[in-house]
Amino acid sequence: MGLILALLAAGGVFLLGNLGGGGVIGGSTQTVVIAKGPIPLRHQITAADLDTLKGVSTNVTNVYSNPGDLVGLIAEIQISKGVVITKDMLAKDINLVPVGAGPAFLPLPKGYVAMTIPTGEQQGVAGHITLGDYITVIASASLTIFATGSSTSSGPPKVVSKTVFSNVRVIGLGPATPNIQPASGATTVGGAQPVSGGVTSSLTVELTQCDAEFFVWFLNNTQIRYTLESVNDYGVLPTGPSSACPNGFDSATGVSQKEVEARYHFTAL
Repeated sequence: MGLILALLAAGGVFLLGNLGGGGVIGGSTQTVVIAKGPIPLRHQITAADLDTLKGVSTNVTNVYSNPGDLVGLIAEIQISKGVVITKDMLAKDINLVPVGAGPAFLPLPKGYVAMTIPTGEQQGVAGHITLGDYITVIASASLTIFATGSSTSSGPPKVVSKTVFSNVRVIGLGPATPNIQPASGATTVGGAQPVSGGVTSSLTVELTQCDAEFFVWFLNNTQIRYTLESVNDYGVLPTGPSSACPNGFDSATGVSQKEVEARYHFTAL
């Protein structure tokens, strides 16, 4: 029923927008965003998918005026060419899409993969990281993990912190941990479930398979912290394979201390 209503609303907006040869006679008008071509269900919107239409009545609401506001969102329905795109056609957080209407797969560009990483209050900016944000990753490592058998050192272990990833896009959030439990330790009291709240326990991020190997190495061998980037510093959504990992899975050949040192130069500090 919701899908049918959305399609009817879209059709109505489109007809109103084209009344009288593309304008509305005798009233104020606005410019709205339309589909430049057919947009399939589950498609992640790019700038190339969008066009604008002038002369739509300002009485028509729930529409977009700036194409940039749609980029990165996901089509909840199939959108036909020329249809005015309304806000109930697109989703940002898959978890907010009604059951059965969500995408069957994550909207990943070609050559990219999704990986879930752990987070917490202090590690993950006190829960301020949300879907669509970009984060920077800092790894703190003891230089002893890069030492060879012939290396010798004196004094306390040297620990180095370095930014190892930037512009890492968050495409999913894990569940929040229950933060209120009955005093008895039972999971329920009188049939009531414990209240769920607090900070999410994981982030799902978008990266190449090559970077995923490095990320796993850092998770296993270092301490990881995240910083939240300003919206003014967000990167451009990738549309194809990364030049740093051009052959996707075939470019990911494994990571050890040697590859980490060659790429990040921890011991040079």
